[in-house]
Amino acid sequence: MCAIGFPLVLQIYLLFSIVVLAFEGSAHYVEAAAVTVVVVLVQQYVIVLPGLGRIRVVERWAAGREVDRGRALDATYIWARGMVVRAVGINAVGVALLGVVVGVIAGATRWRLVQYGLLGAATGAGAQLVAVHSFVEGSMRPVRVALGGDTGIGDALPRTRPTFAAWSNASMLAVAFTYAIGAALLAALLDRVTEIPVLALVIGCALTLGFAVTIVGAVFSPSLLPIRDLAEGTERVAAGDYSQRLPVVQDDDLGALAASFNRMQAGLAERQRLQAAFGTYVDPALAARLLEQGDDIFTGERREVTVMFVDVRDFTPFAEANSAEDTVARLNALFEIVVPAVVDAGGHVNKFLGDGALAVFGAPNDLADHADSAVAAAVLIHRLVAERFDGELRIGIGINTGLVIAGTIGGAGKLEFTLIGDTVNVAARVEQLTKTTGDPILLTHHCVDALASRPTGLTDRGSHALKGKSAEVQVFGLDPQSTSSS
Repeated sequence: MCAIGFPLVLQIYLLFSIVVLAFEGSAHYVEAAAVTVVVVLVQQYVIVLPGLGRIRVVERWAAGREVDRGRALDATYIWARGMVVRAVGINAVGVALLGVVVGVIAGATRWRLVQYGLLGAATGAGAQLVAVHSFVEGSMRPVRVALGGDTGIGDALPRTRPTFAAWSNASMLAVAFTYAIGAALLAALLDRVTEIPVLALVIGCALTLGFAVTIVGAVFSPSLLPIRDLAEGTERVAAGDYSQRLPVVQDDDLGALAASFNRMQAGLAERQRLQAAFGTYVDPALAARLLEQGDDIFTGERREVTVMFVDVRDFTPFAEANSAEDTVARLNALFEIVVPAVVDAGGHVNKFLGDGALAVFGAPNDLADHADSAVAAAVLIHRLVAERFDGELRIGIGINTGLVIAGTIGGAGKLEFTLIGDTVNVAARVEQLTKTTGDPILLTHHCVDALASRPTGLTDRGSHALKGKSAEVQVFGLDPQSTSSS
C-alpha cells in the first residue's frame, strides 16, 4: 500500500511546496524537496501504522503464520475504517505543516505562514478525500479475497453505510475543490494567463494528465471491480452455474450486496439440489409441480385415468436363490426400463411395490388419450424387457381405465401422492390374472373402450371373477409381438 501511496502523495506535496516557493520568489528547491520527502514518509507511516494495531494479525497471516482467517479478515475492515479517519486528519495536518515549514524556508511573513497553513490543511484534506475510501478498499481487495476464499466468513462484515454512492459524491466534491484550488494557484503564478487565456487550458490538461489519470487508474478503477464481479456473477447464475461465490471485499453497500448475492446464489443452488434429489425419489413432473405450485394442488380431485400395474413373474424364487445385492440389481435394471417408458408416454410412476410398480396416465397432469399412452408404454416395456433379459425375467402387465381420487395423503410430515378407487384395485387384480390367462398384457373392457385407436393383437379372454368384485370383469389379452396401431 505504501509503495503505491507514496508516489501519489509525493507529487501532490511537491506541487504544493513549489507553489509556496514560487509565491515567495524563493529558490530553495532542494531544501523544500527534502522536507517534502520527509513529511510524506512520516505521513505514510502514521497512516498505515505497519506492525501496529489490528493490521498485525493480517501481517502474521501474510508471513505464513497460523492465524484465524475470520479474525484476520475482520481486522482488515476495522483497520481500514480507522485508516480512513486517520488519513484525512493526518493529511490535512501534514500539508499544513509542510506549507508552514517551506514558507519558513522561503522567508515568508508570519501572516503568510498562517495562510499557507490554512491553504495546506484544506488542500490536504480535500486531496485525501478524493481517494481515501476507494484506495483503501482497492488495496485490501487481494487480501480479503485470499482470506475469504470461497467461504462465507466475510459475508456479515461489510457495512451498508456510508454507501458507495455517498463515498463517490464526497470524492467528486473533493476533486472539484482540490483541482479548483490547484488551478487557481497555478494561474496566479503565471502572470501571462491574463495575456494568453489559452494557458488556462494548458493548466487544466497538465493537471489532468499529472494527477487525474493516475488517480483514476490506481484508485477509482479498482473500486468498480465489485460491480464487474456482480455483473459476471449474474451471468453465471443465469446460465445455471452456482459454483462460484462473489468475493466480498468492499466495506460499503457493494460489499453487502455481494454477500447478499452469495446468499441468494446458495439458496438457488440448494433449490436445484433439492429438485434434483426430489426428482430422484419422486416423478420429475410431480416434483416440478410441487416445487412450483406447492402441494395444495393435490388436496384431492376426481378424474378419469388409466392405471397400469407391472409385476415380475416368479420373482420370489429368484430372490431366495440369489443375494440381496443381485436381487436389488435385477429390480433396478427392470425399473430402468419401466420408468423412462412410462414418463416418455406422459405417465407417472406412482410407487414401487416390491417387485412391481404402479403407473398412472392422466394424473397428476392431464393427458389426452391416456388409455392409448398406457397401452403404448406397456408394449414398449414388454419388448425392452424381452430384449434386455432374453427370457430370464418375465413380467405381467394389467391395465384398467376409470375414475379415481387423486390426491396427497399422510400426516406428521410424511405425505404421498396416491390414487384411491376401485379402478386401481381392478388393475392390480387384472395383472394377477395374467398368470392365469398366460397373457403378458391384459386390458379391461373399460380400457379398450377408452382407446382412441384400437390396436391389433387384441384377444377377448371373456369375463372373469376378480377378488373383491361382485361382478365379473371382461378382459382382453394383448400380444405385444403383433401389436400395431390401426
